[in-house]
Amino acid sequence: MRWISSLGLALFASCVAAVSSSGSRLLVVLEDAAEKAKYDLLWGDLTKRGYSISFESPKADKLSLLKYGELQYNHLFLLPPKSRGLGSSLTPKTILEFTKNGGNVLVALSGESGTPAAISSLLLEVDIQLPPEKTSQVVDHFSYDVASSSENHDVLLTGAPTFHSDLKNYFTGLDILAFPRAVGQELGNASPLLAPIIRAGSTAYTYNPKDDADVVEEPFAVGDQITLVSALQARNSARLTVIGSSEALEDTWFNAKVQTVKGETKKTSNRKFSQQLTSWTFKETGVLKVGKVEHHLSSLPTKENGNTSITQVGFLNPTIYRIKNDVTFNIEISEYTTTHYSPLTIPAPDALQLEFTMLSPFHRLPLHPIRTTPNSSIFSTTFTLPDQHGIFSFRVNYKRPFLTNLDVKREVTVRHFAHDEYPRSWMISGGWVWIAGIWVTVLGWLGFVAVWLYSEPAFEDGKKGKKTQ
Repeated sequence: MRWISSLGLALFASCVAAVSSSGSRLLVVLEDAAEKAKYDLLWGDLTKRGYSISFESPKADKLSLLKYGELQYNHLFLLPPKSRGLGSSLTPKTILEFTKNGGNVLVALSGESGTPAAISSLLLEVDIQLPPEKTSQVVDHFSYDVASSSENHDVLLTGAPTFHSDLKNYFTGLDILAFPRAVGQELGNASPLLAPIIRAGSTAYTYNPKDDADVVEEPFAVGDQITLVSALQARNSARLTVIGSSEALEDTWFNAKVQTVKGETKKTSNRKFSQQLTSWTFKETGVLKVGKVEHHLSSLPTKENGNTSITQVGFLNPTIYRIKNDVTFNIEISEYTTTHYSPLTIPAPDALQLEFTMLSPFHRLPLHPIRTTPNSSIFSTTFTLPDQHGIFSFRVNYKRPFLTNLDVKREVTVRHFAHDEYPRSWMISGGWVWIAGIWVTVLGWLGFVAVWLYSEPAFEDGKKGKKTQ
């Protein structure tokens, strides 16, 4: 029995060491082994966070992302190669199959080495377009590092990413970021799965250094059309992140000192941003998990706000309800944050909603947090079922950028009233007229009978009962 307990302890230790919610096996595809030393700080940060890193050349014979339909690695990190291709093991179809099986991908581009056709084809499949020139870069004459790019203006300086107030921001505490020789991306408007993390400034544009022209007549993209760091979260919640500058992840630019156009000297936040970016891409943050899902009949003694005064009637999760029943729905949700699950908090402008739907929603109601546990939040709402019988579903469909998709369904049957459950006629005010008519008819008939029985005709004396001619 000792070996069983030892095995259990080993498995428990491995689970504790793994930081990512989806696994710790990371494959880094690097063509030139000599360039590995440029990213020593990045590898050190990943190793401290519990990742098991494997380095492979893109054209290695033993390289395989899937074997017998199973993932060989949980995450894939593609650094820009100097050759034109990535080999037969890293085709766009193979990488997409990797994401369909739940793998996460981080793609780093470079304007110096160029972008292989396989990467361009891969990104085009997910509606991310790259400039047609493989060596195209983004320049900005009003926001660049004066110290390192005083002539070409190709080391862009940007601020921390900003998002709408109803979105969770996993990239906070950043000051200034440097993106040397970045490849600009243009995101398609049709895909709801794409989200920009960092956009270029309004004065930036794409430029091919090989062109001798002083003026760019038709740039690929300009201003905030250009995305420097973009993210895609597939329908199965697999993540693909594209960073336009691989040099931004090098040790040189981690906490480097840059000089702005205004003459200010600042230290970059590239190292902290790389930690946050890899944390999100490899599912250390923004991962939701559903715990208990409960629904039951309810009694509402008071009309207080929230569900604190609700009394459960009957047992949990019945399969059938009756129309116009009062029903309470509870759902427990956790969010994975770096090392453990914690209670989920919804930003104030946003709302977690419950849909009670057949073919279309009959009710769409906000779910309010009623209590929290050390690892989860419990959201609840109470409502009256519609006056419609059939097969309905309790559905929580919560899909937001940077959070894994949440789609929970529970089917129930809603029946009509039984014969002994309809309200009595005297309880319906609209039926009082008809009830009164019935009783007037009855009383009128009884009165007529009484009058007829006691209204005997008068007869003469001695002739009573005799027939007269």
